[in-house]
Amino acid sequence: MDFTKRRQFLKGAGMAAAGAMAGSALPLDRWSRYGFISEASAQALPLEGKEGLTVLGDRPLTAETPAHLLDDEVTPVARHFIRNNGIVPTDMSPDSWTLRIDGLVDRPMTLGIEELRQRFEVVSYRLVIECGGNGRAGFEPPARGNQWTHGAVGCSEWTGVRLADVLKAAGYQETAIYTAHEGADLHLSGTPGKLPISRGVPLKKALDPYNLIAFEMNGGPLHPMNGAPLRLVIPGWPGSCSQKWLTRIWLRDVVHDGPKMTGSSYRVPPYPVAPGEFVPEEDMRIIHAMPVKSLITRPQSGLSIDTRELEVAGHAWAGDTEVARVDVSTDYGATWQAAELAPPHNPHAWQRFSAKVRFPAPGYYQVWARATDSNGVSQPFTPPWNPKGYLNNSLHQVSVRVV
Repeated sequence: MDFTKRRQFLKGAGMAAAGAMAGSALPLDRWSRYGFISEASAQALPLEGKEGLTVLGDRPLTAETPAHLLDDEVTPVARHFIRNNGIVPTDMSPDSWTLRIDGLVDRPMTLGIEELRQRFEVVSYRLVIECGGNGRAGFEPPARGNQWTHGAVGCSEWTGVRLADVLKAAGYQETAIYTAHEGADLHLSGTPGKLPISRGVPLKKALDPYNLIAFEMNGGPLHPMNGAPLRLVIPGWPGSCSQKWLTRIWLRDVVHDGPKMTGSSYRVPPYPVAPGEFVPEEDMRIIHAMPVKSLITRPQSGLSIDTRELEVAGHAWAGDTEVARVDVSTDYGATWQAAELAPPHNPHAWQRFSAKVRFPAPGYYQVWARATDSNGVSQPFTPPWNPKGYLNNSLHQVSVRVV
Protein backbone atom coordinates (compact mmCIF):
# COMPACT_ATOMS: atom_id res chain seq x y z
CA MET A 1 0.00 0.00 0.00
CA ASP A 2 1.24 3.54 -0.83
CA PHE A 3 0.62 5.60 2.30
CA THR A 4 2.13 8.85 1.06
CA LYS A 5 -1.16 10.11 -0.37
CA ARG A 6 -2.68 10.04 3.09
CA ARG A 7 -0.56 12.96 4.20
CA GLN A 8 -0.80 16.66 3.51
CA PHE A 9 2.37 18.23 2.27
CA LEU A 10 3.72 21.24 4.04
CA LYS A 11 3.97 24.12 1.59
CA GLY A 12 7.20 26.09 1.47
CA ALA A 13 7.24 29.68 2.64
CA GLY A 14 10.29 30.99 0.77
CA MET A 15 12.44 30.84 3.90
CA ALA A 16 16.20 31.28 4.02
CA ALA A 17 18.63 28.43 3.52
CA ALA A 18 19.36 26.20 6.50
CA GLY A 19 23.10 26.77 6.53
CA ALA A 20 22.75 30.46 7.30
CA MET A 21 20.82 29.79 10.49
CA ALA A 22 22.57 26.72 11.78
CA GLY A 23 25.60 28.37 13.30
CA SER A 24 24.01 30.94 15.59
CA ALA A 25 21.70 31.22 18.55
CA LEU A 26 18.01 30.84 17.71
CA PRO A 27 15.86 32.95 20.06
CA LEU A 28 12.19 31.98 20.05
CA ASP A 29 10.99 35.45 19.04
CA ARG A 30 12.71 34.95 15.70
CA TRP A 31 10.40 32.06 14.93
CA SER A 32 7.14 33.20 16.51
CA ARG A 33 6.22 35.43 13.60
CA TYR A 34 5.76 32.40 11.38
CA GLY A 35 2.92 31.12 13.55
CA PHE A 36 4.01 27.53 13.05
CA ILE A 37 2.97 26.52 16.56
CA SER A 38 2.76 28.29 19.90
CA GLU A 39 5.78 30.14 21.24
CA ALA A 40 4.86 28.94 24.72
CA SER A 41 5.65 25.38 23.70
CA ALA A 42 9.11 26.46 22.50
CA GLN A 43 8.32 24.64 19.28
CA ALA A 44 7.73 27.71 17.09
CA LEU A 45 10.34 26.52 14.63
CA PRO A 46 9.20 26.27 11.01
CA LEU A 47 10.72 23.88 8.51
CA GLU A 48 13.12 26.48 7.21
CA GLY A 49 15.16 24.80 4.49
CA LYS A 50 12.91 21.72 4.72
CA GLU A 51 10.11 22.62 2.30
CA GLY A 52 8.41 19.57 0.81
CA LEU A 53 8.46 17.39 3.92
CA THR A 54 5.22 15.97 5.27
CA VAL A 55 4.51 17.09 8.82
CA LEU A 56 3.13 14.32 11.04
CA GLY A 57 3.02 16.25 14.30
CA ASP A 58 4.15 19.50 15.89
CA ARG A 59 4.50 18.50 19.55
CA PRO A 60 7.13 17.27 19.17
CA LEU A 61 7.90 18.22 15.59
CA THR A 62 8.05 15.23 13.26
CA ALA A 63 8.22 15.35 9.47
CA GLU A 64 8.98 12.75 6.82
CA THR A 65 10.16 12.90 3.22
CA PRO A 66 8.04 11.61 0.31
CA ALA A 67 9.81 8.67 -1.32
CA HIS A 68 10.33 10.37 -4.69
CA LEU A 69 12.22 13.21 -2.96
CA LEU A 70 14.80 10.74 -1.61
CA ASP A 71 16.26 9.88 -5.02
CA ASP A 72 19.65 11.51 -4.39
CA GLU A 73 22.49 9.21 -3.45
CA VAL A 74 23.38 11.72 -0.72
CA THR A 75 20.24 12.99 0.98
CA PRO A 76 20.20 16.80 0.83
CA VAL A 77 19.77 18.66 4.09
CA ALA A 78 16.43 19.91 2.79
CA ARG A 79 15.20 16.33 2.34
CA HIS A 80 16.37 14.75 5.59
CA PHE A 81 13.50 13.80 7.89
CA ILE A 82 12.90 15.29 11.34
CA ARG A 83 12.14 13.34 14.49
CA ASN A 84 12.15 15.43 17.67
CA ASN A 85 11.25 14.20 21.14
CA GLY A 86 11.07 17.36 23.20
CA ILE A 87 11.45 21.13 23.14
CA VAL A 88 14.18 22.27 20.78
CA PRO A 89 17.03 24.19 22.46
CA THR A 90 17.03 27.92 21.75
CA ASP A 91 20.80 28.42 21.78
CA MET A 92 22.68 26.32 19.23
CA SER A 93 25.83 28.41 19.01
CA PRO A 94 28.80 26.14 18.18
CA ASP A 95 31.29 28.54 19.80
CA SER A 96 30.01 27.95 23.33
CA TRP A 97 28.85 24.33 22.95
CA THR A 98 30.53 21.67 25.09
CA LEU A 99 30.37 17.90 25.30
CA ARG A 100 30.99 16.06 28.57
CA ILE A 101 32.49 12.54 28.53
CA ASP A 102 32.29 10.89 31.94
CA GLY A 103 31.00 7.92 33.89
CA LEU A 104 33.21 4.83 33.90
CA VAL A 105 36.21 6.48 32.27
CA ASP A 106 39.71 7.14 33.60
CA ARG A 107 39.93 10.67 32.21
CA PRO A 108 36.62 12.59 32.21
CA MET A 109 36.66 15.33 29.58
CA THR A 110 34.73 18.43 28.62
CA LEU A 111 35.34 19.31 24.99
CA GLY A 112 34.29 22.17 22.75
CA ILE A 113 33.60 21.58 19.08
CA GLU A 114 36.85 23.22 17.97
CA GLU A 115 38.75 21.08 20.48
CA LEU A 116 37.12 17.96 19.03
CA ARG A 117 38.37 19.04 15.61
CA GLN A 118 41.89 19.67 16.87
CA ARG A 119 42.36 16.60 19.08
CA PHE A 120 40.83 13.90 16.90
CA GLU A 121 40.87 12.87 13.25
CA VAL A 122 38.00 14.45 11.34
CA VAL A 123 36.29 12.05 8.93
CA SER A 124 33.27 12.12 6.60
CA TYR A 125 30.96 9.19 5.87
CA ARG A 126 27.64 8.66 4.16
CA LEU A 127 25.49 7.07 6.83
CA VAL A 128 21.87 5.92 6.96
CA ILE A 129 19.73 7.19 9.81
CA GLU A 130 16.27 5.61 10.02
CA CYS A 131 13.61 6.01 12.66
CA GLY A 132 12.73 2.71 14.36
CA GLY A 133 9.07 3.46 13.64
CA ASN A 134 9.50 4.11 9.91
CA GLY A 135 6.59 2.33 8.22
CA ARG A 136 4.35 2.34 11.31
CA ALA A 137 1.36 3.42 9.18
CA GLY A 138 1.46 0.01 7.50
CA PHE A 139 0.52 -2.01 10.58
CA GLU A 140 -2.98 -3.39 11.08
CA PRO A 141 -4.38 -3.00 13.65
CA PRO A 142 -2.72 0.42 13.93
CA ALA A 143 0.06 0.94 16.44
CA ARG A 144 0.24 4.13 18.48
CA GLY A 145 2.84 6.69 17.59
CA ASN A 146 3.86 8.82 14.63
CA GLN A 147 2.27 7.29 11.55
CA TRP A 148 5.39 7.26 9.41
CA THR A 149 4.92 5.90 5.90
CA HIS A 150 8.29 5.38 4.19
CA GLY A 151 10.15 8.66 4.58
CA ALA A 152 11.71 8.58 8.05
CA VAL A 153 15.09 7.70 6.55
CA GLY A 154 17.99 9.48 4.95
CA CYS A 155 21.62 8.97 3.96
CA SER A 156 23.46 12.27 4.24
CA GLU A 157 27.21 12.75 4.46
CA TRP A 158 28.17 13.39 8.06
CA THR A 159 31.46 14.92 9.19
CA GLY A 160 32.85 14.63 12.68
CA VAL A 161 35.14 12.58 14.87
CA ARG A 162 34.83 8.89 15.65
CA LEU A 163 32.96 8.17 18.86
CA ALA A 164 35.42 5.30 19.42
CA ASP A 165 38.42 7.66 19.33
CA VAL A 166 36.90 9.92 21.96
CA LEU A 167 35.95 7.02 24.24
CA LYS A 168 39.45 5.57 23.94
CA ALA A 169 40.99 8.93 24.79
CA ALA A 170 38.80 9.08 27.88
CA GLY A 171 39.96 5.60 28.86
CA TYR A 172 36.82 3.49 29.14
CA GLN A 173 37.03 1.12 32.10
CA GLU A 174 36.69 -2.66 32.05
CA THR A 175 33.39 -2.53 33.92
CA ALA A 176 31.76 -0.28 31.28
CA ILE A 177 29.24 -2.13 29.12
CA TYR A 178 26.85 0.57 27.87
CA THR A 179 26.81 4.20 26.78
CA ALA A 180 24.26 6.81 27.86
CA HIS A 181 23.53 9.90 25.75
CA GLU A 182 22.06 13.25 26.69
CA GLY A 183 21.05 16.30 24.66
CA ALA A 184 20.10 19.92 25.25
CA ASP A 185 16.44 19.52 24.26
CA LEU A 186 13.90 19.77 27.09
CA HIS A 187 10.98 17.58 28.05
CA LEU A 188 7.66 18.66 26.52
CA SER A 189 6.43 19.49 30.02
CA GLY A 190 9.10 22.17 30.28
CA THR A 191 10.24 20.74 33.61
CA PRO A 192 13.86 21.86 34.17
CA GLY A 193 16.31 18.97 34.13
CA LYS A 194 13.76 16.47 32.80
CA LEU A 195 15.08 14.75 29.67
CA PRO A 196 12.75 13.87 26.77
CA ILE A 197 15.02 11.07 25.60
CA SER A 198 18.32 9.55 26.72
CA ARG A 199 19.26 6.35 24.98
CA GLY A 200 22.47 4.38 24.67
CA VAL A 201 24.11 1.42 22.98
CA PRO A 202 26.30 -1.49 24.08
CA LEU A 203 29.95 -0.45 24.29
CA LYS A 204 30.83 -2.94 21.53
CA LYS A 205 28.50 -1.11 19.14
CA ALA A 206 29.77 2.29 20.33
CA LEU A 207 33.29 1.31 19.28
CA ASP A 208 32.26 0.74 15.65
CA PRO A 209 34.57 3.10 13.70
CA TYR A 210 31.64 4.47 11.66
CA ASN A 211 29.85 5.98 14.66
CA LEU A 212 30.39 9.73 14.66
CA ILE A 213 30.18 12.71 16.94
CA ALA A 214 29.12 14.92 14.04
CA PHE A 215 29.28 18.68 13.56
CA GLU A 216 28.71 18.90 9.79
CA MET A 217 26.09 17.62 7.38
CA ASN A 218 26.82 17.52 3.65
CA GLY A 219 29.80 19.81 4.09
CA GLY A 220 27.99 22.51 6.04
CA PRO A 221 26.64 23.14 9.53
CA LEU A 222 24.04 20.77 10.93
CA HIS A 223 20.45 21.87 10.38
CA PRO A 224 18.84 22.93 13.69
CA MET A 225 16.16 20.27 13.28
CA ASN A 226 18.86 17.66 12.66
CA GLY A 227 20.72 18.39 15.89
CA ALA A 228 22.86 21.52 15.45
CA PRO A 229 25.54 22.10 16.41
CA LEU A 230 26.57 18.60 17.60
CA ARG A 231 24.98 15.18 17.43
CA LEU A 232 25.69 11.48 17.45
CA VAL A 233 25.30 9.37 14.33
CA ILE A 234 24.94 5.66 15.16
CA PRO A 235 24.16 4.13 11.76
CA GLY A 236 22.35 0.83 11.33
CA TRP A 237 20.44 1.11 14.62
CA PRO A 238 17.25 3.06 15.36
CA GLY A 239 17.69 6.78 14.81
CA SER A 240 16.81 7.41 18.46
CA CYS A 241 20.32 6.18 19.35
CA SER A 242 21.76 9.12 17.41
CA GLN A 243 21.23 11.77 20.08
CA LYS A 244 20.69 15.28 18.73
CA TRP A 245 21.93 18.50 20.37
CA LEU A 246 24.50 16.29 22.11
CA THR A 247 25.86 17.50 25.47
CA ARG A 248 26.94 14.39 27.34
CA ILE A 249 28.06 10.78 26.85
CA TRP A 250 28.64 8.70 29.93
CA LEU A 251 29.60 5.06 30.38
CA ARG A 252 27.74 2.68 32.66
CA ASP A 253 28.15 -0.86 34.02
CA VAL A 254 24.46 -1.63 33.39
CA VAL A 255 22.14 -1.32 30.41
CA HIS A 256 21.17 2.34 30.30
CA ASP A 257 17.74 3.07 31.75
CA GLY A 258 17.18 6.65 30.60
CA PRO A 259 13.95 7.98 29.08
CA LYS A 260 12.78 5.83 26.13
CA MET A 261 15.13 2.98 27.07
CA THR A 262 12.65 1.14 29.29
CA GLY A 263 9.09 -0.17 29.13
CA SER A 264 8.02 -0.68 25.51
CA SER A 265 10.01 2.18 23.94
CA TYR A 266 12.10 1.00 21.01
CA ARG A 267 11.44 -2.59 22.00
CA VAL A 268 9.78 -5.54 20.29
CA PRO A 269 8.66 -8.95 21.52
CA PRO A 270 11.25 -11.73 21.08
CA TYR A 271 8.60 -14.12 19.78
CA PRO A 272 5.89 -13.89 17.08
CA VAL A 273 2.60 -12.36 18.21
CA ALA A 274 -0.80 -12.15 16.59
CA PRO A 275 -1.90 -8.72 15.34
CA GLY A 276 -3.31 -6.81 18.29
CA GLU A 277 -2.06 -9.31 20.87
CA PHE A 278 -1.09 -7.99 24.30
CA VAL A 279 2.61 -8.34 25.14
CA PRO A 280 3.81 -7.82 28.73
CA GLU A 281 6.42 -5.08 29.04
CA GLU A 282 8.83 -7.45 30.75
CA ASP A 283 8.89 -9.56 27.59
CA MET A 284 9.96 -6.74 25.31
CA ARG A 285 13.56 -6.59 24.06
CA ILE A 286 15.61 -3.55 22.98
CA ILE A 287 15.93 -3.08 19.22
CA HIS A 288 19.48 -3.34 17.97
CA ALA A 289 20.25 -3.46 14.23
CA MET A 290 17.57 -2.37 11.78
CA PRO A 291 16.35 -4.92 9.20
CA VAL A 292 17.06 -5.07 5.47
CA LYS A 293 14.92 -2.63 3.49
CA SER A 294 14.48 -0.99 0.09
CA LEU A 295 12.76 2.14 -1.17
CA ILE A 296 11.68 2.94 -4.73
CA THR A 297 12.45 6.60 -5.34
CA ARG A 298 11.83 6.66 -9.10
CA PRO A 299 9.20 6.75 -10.52
CA GLN A 300 6.87 8.61 -8.21
CA SER A 301 3.85 6.50 -7.35
CA GLY A 302 0.82 7.26 -9.52
CA LEU A 303 2.79 7.85 -12.72
CA SER A 304 1.06 7.43 -16.09
CA ILE A 305 3.23 6.51 -19.07
CA ASP A 306 2.63 5.89 -22.78
CA THR A 307 5.46 3.42 -23.21
CA ARG A 308 5.87 -0.20 -22.22
CA GLU A 309 9.34 0.25 -20.68
CA LEU A 310 10.27 2.05 -17.49
CA GLU A 311 13.42 2.53 -15.41
CA VAL A 312 12.90 1.83 -11.73
CA ALA A 313 15.47 3.03 -9.18
CA GLY A 314 15.93 3.47 -5.47
CA HIS A 315 18.04 2.61 -2.46
CA ALA A 316 18.49 -0.41 -0.20
CA TRP A 317 20.16 -0.74 3.21
CA ALA A 318 20.56 -3.41 5.87
CA GLY A 319 21.38 -2.29 9.40
CA ASP A 320 24.76 -3.68 10.39
CA THR A 321 25.18 -5.75 7.20
CA GLU A 322 25.21 -5.06 3.44
CA VAL A 323 22.59 -5.63 0.79
CA ALA A 324 23.47 -8.58 -1.44
CA ARG A 325 20.73 -8.20 -4.07
CA VAL A 326 17.57 -6.36 -4.99
CA ASP A 327 14.79 -7.81 -7.14
CA VAL A 328 11.79 -6.05 -8.67
CA SER A 329 8.40 -7.38 -9.73
CA THR A 330 5.59 -5.96 -11.86
CA ASP A 331 3.15 -8.85 -11.37
CA TYR A 332 2.54 -8.83 -7.61
CA GLY A 333 5.49 -11.10 -6.89
CA ALA A 334 4.62 -13.89 -9.34
CA THR A 335 7.99 -13.32 -11.04
CA TRP A 336 11.07 -11.34 -10.10
CA GLN A 337 13.78 -9.56 -12.04
CA ALA A 338 17.24 -8.87 -10.62
CA ALA A 339 18.15 -5.19 -10.40
CA GLU A 340 21.60 -3.73 -10.80
CA LEU A 341 23.00 -3.03 -7.34
CA ALA A 342 25.87 -0.70 -6.52
CA PRO A 343 28.14 -1.34 -3.54
CA PRO A 344 27.87 1.05 -0.60
CA HIS A 345 30.03 4.16 -0.74
CA ASN A 346 31.26 3.14 2.71
CA PRO A 347 29.92 0.74 5.34
CA HIS A 348 26.48 1.82 6.63
CA ALA A 349 25.66 3.83 3.48
CA TRP A 350 22.65 2.84 1.44
CA GLN A 351 23.10 1.18 -1.94
CA ARG A 352 21.66 2.32 -5.25
CA PHE A 353 19.61 -0.13 -7.32
CA SER A 354 18.07 0.22 -10.78
CA ALA A 355 16.24 -1.95 -13.28
CA LYS A 356 14.46 -1.56 -16.60
CA VAL A 357 11.06 -3.23 -16.51
CA ARG A 358 8.68 -3.96 -19.36
CA PHE A 359 4.90 -4.05 -19.10
CA PRO A 360 3.05 -6.56 -21.31
CA ALA A 361 0.00 -4.41 -22.05
CA PRO A 362 -1.75 -1.16 -21.11
CA GLY A 363 -3.28 -1.12 -17.64
CA TYR A 364 -2.62 -0.62 -13.95
CA TYR A 365 0.53 -2.07 -12.39
CA GLN A 366 2.37 -2.11 -9.10
CA VAL A 367 6.15 -2.21 -9.11
CA TRP A 368 7.57 -3.93 -6.05
CA ALA A 369 11.13 -4.00 -4.71
CA ARG A 370 12.63 -6.67 -2.48
CA ALA A 371 16.10 -6.46 -0.91
CA THR A 372 18.11 -9.37 0.47
CA ASP A 373 21.00 -8.86 2.89
CA SER A 374 24.37 -10.58 3.02
CA ASN A 375 22.97 -13.14 5.47
CA GLY A 376 20.33 -14.23 2.96
CA VAL A 377 17.45 -12.51 4.79
CA SER A 378 14.88 -10.84 2.51
CA GLN A 379 12.13 -8.30 3.07
CA PRO A 380 8.78 -9.90 3.90
CA PHE A 381 5.49 -9.27 2.12
CA THR A 382 3.85 -8.49 5.46
CA PRO A 383 5.73 -7.20 8.51
CA PRO A 384 5.52 -9.10 11.79
CA TRP A 385 3.13 -7.11 13.96
CA ASN A 386 4.35 -5.63 17.25
CA PRO A 387 2.59 -3.36 19.77
CA LYS A 388 4.64 -0.22 19.03
CA GLY A 389 4.79 -0.55 15.26
CA TYR A 390 8.55 -0.82 14.88
CA LEU A 391 10.73 -2.37 12.15
CA ASN A 392 8.26 -2.45 9.27
CA ASN A 393 10.46 -3.58 6.39
CA SER A 394 7.75 -4.95 4.12
CA LEU A 395 8.08 -4.58 0.36
CA HIS A 396 7.79 -1.06 -0.98
CA GLN A 397 5.72 -0.55 -4.09
CA VAL A 398 4.67 2.22 -6.43
CA SER A 399 1.75 2.28 -8.84
CA VAL A 400 2.09 2.85 -12.59
CA ARG A 401 -0.59 3.16 -15.28
CA VAL A 402 0.37 2.29 -18.84
CA VAL A 403 -1.90 4.06 -21.34
